[in-house]
Amino acid sequence: MGDSTAADGGDNRLPERNVGEEVCRLVEQSKELQESASALISRNSQEDASLRQRALALDSNIKMLRSFIDSSVKKGNLDSKRAEKLSEELSRASYALSEGDAATFLPCKSHGRFLRMFLGPINVRANRKDIQLKVKEEYYSFRDRTAYLFLFFPSLLLVLRSQIWGGCFPALPVQIYQAWLLFLYTALALRENILRVNGSDIRPWWIYHHYCAMGMALISLTWEIEKQPDCALKQKGIQLFLRWAIMQGVAMLLQNRYQRQRLYTRIALGKARRMDVVWGETAGVKGQLWLLLPILFVLQAFEAYVGVLLLQTAVVGVVSEWQVVACGLLLIIMAVGNFANTVQTLVLKSRFKAKMKRGKSKSDLSQASKDQ
Repeated sequence: MGDSTAADGGDNRLPERNVGEEVCRLVEQSKELQESASALISRNSQEDASLRQRALALDSNIKMLRSFIDSSVKKGNLDSKRAEKLSEELSRASYALSEGDAATFLPCKSHGRFLRMFLGPINVRANRKDIQLKVKEEYYSFRDRTAYLFLFFPSLLLVLRSQIWGGCFPALPVQIYQAWLLFLYTALALRENILRVNGSDIRPWWIYHHYCAMGMALISLTWEIEKQPDCALKQKGIQLFLRWAIMQGVAMLLQNRYQRQRLYTRIALGKARRMDVVWGETAGVKGQLWLLLPILFVLQAFEAYVGVLLLQTAVVGVVSEWQVVACGLLLIIMAVGNFANTVQTLVLKSRFKAKMKRGKSKSDLSQASKDQ
């Protein structure tokens, strides 16, 4: 009995020693892994700093050389054809720098207060170009999904009002729709700010437009939905706003379809960058603009009309809450801003086309002189 007990004790001590050795080995491996990871991070940081300096120097040299070529052409020290060829080569170098993975080493745009308010002091810039492009494509997918919902929700509310609710909107469905609008515009503003940090060329007005829309949706949530008596008169502003939202949904679908096709063409021609996006701008081809432009201008006029109507209802005293005045003013501001931005885009497009025609006519004249 004693021998067997001693043997059992020896067998128990042997596994204990093995476990202790295994623990010590794992502790040493974890220390070695930590040291290797720290060394790798330090080495990568040094390489990143070196590449960042090279990228900044290259970008600065390209800008300096481009300005030198322009000044040389103005002084007559450089032939215009030679300067045009050199500028084209510099544009290729700049495009390769801004569109490749080296673009991550160039300075990014400021994150802005909006991102810091929602996300805090974190870096939202992707280090790889493929990740940036995935962010852009997901933004487009979100716009496509919300465009259909933007068209569906107000249509459903108007149908239910006439068929089930007896001509009056209940408060809860309208407030749910307004809460969804607040989520939509907040999500769009967040995504667009992140895209700007990652190199997208989004016009600032369209982000400011979403800020105004966020404010309007937030204010409308506190707006008391008037019921009987005379609910049809008191809810006229809501009806017009829902009809405007239907038109907005149609315009969003057209813009998403036409403008994305045009953007891909511009990217293929080297006139736009892969991270550029379009929103609310007249970027379609000529045949598409004849369809898109009237819808945009009618939509902007109707948006301003709804804003004026809300102000009138507040002045007359039908609905005198401050929310009515605030929403009316915001609608008018957004309509004027959208109209001004659309006109500005058309002017820029016309100037660009005129410049291209002048360049083409000059090349034709030079070719004709050579033939003679």
